[in-house]
Amino acid sequence: MPKPKKAPAINGKPAQASTPSAAAPPASSAPPSWPPFKPSLPITDLTFDTLVDDKVVVLRNFFPKSLCREYVSFLSTLPLITTPGKPKRGMAVRVNDRFQIDDQKFADRLWYETGLKEAVMGGGLEHLWGGEVIGLNPNIRIYRYTKGQFFDAHYDDSNKITLTLPPSDDTPSPNRQQVPAKTTWTLLLYLTSASEGCMGGETVFYPHDRQVAKEAIAVAPETGMLLLHKHGNDCMLHEGREVTAGEKWIIRTDLCVARGGR
Repeated sequence: MPKPKKAPAINGKPAQASTPSAAAPPASSAPPSWPPFKPSLPITDLTFDTLVDDKVVVLRNFFPKSLCREYVSFLSTLPLITTPGKPKRGMAVRVNDRFQIDDQKFADRLWYETGLKEAVMGGGLEHLWGGEVIGLNPNIRIYRYTKGQFFDAHYDDSNKITLTLPPSDDTPSPNRQQVPAKTTWTLLLYLTSASEGCMGGETVFYPHDRQVAKEAIAVAPETGMLLLHKHGNDCMLHEGREVTAGEKWIIRTDLCVARGGR
């Protein structure tokens, strides 16, 4: 793993690095029966909007509101675990409820069945991703933030993983391939926003690695929007502001590129 960026001082105290994306809490063993993507995706042309050059982009209307509602209803039935208010040393203060599962099939569905692969590979931003994009991290994380919950300023780490890819046209083997990969961009899919009663909860980026209000770039949750931001050594300091009313629901995974040649 690349050497993590040194956290700057914030309000006289050092900012804490985030939990690595493959770390605790332990993932559940049996994947849930995720709802189907209805209507068929994508529902509109997926076009990236750049919020911060080379660092933050969004895809609006990635999920329709009806599918977001169905997923929130389903995710509410999962065994969410509340993160401890006092984190381990070296981790940012995060107060939310979460569910984590290793599910390659669901990661493949998000990549192949939504138009995301085509948008990433053909959106004119191929130079951003840090290599040959081969899929999404199977480590799927579900976050729910209720009133008073937040995620303090932190950085997201890059992680080395192995992806299990379906056979491709240019490989003779009919079996799935084990491909060394690393994560390069965080993906956050917002399932709720102010239209569902979620107030606050903005994702805020600090481009100069210091928590200065006038420099903050605040991104309010939009129902069905996918936000991608670069992580690892080039990650910007960012936080999830406190939710003041309602619930903020997020599906989290990561963009993965191949390590070495294929």
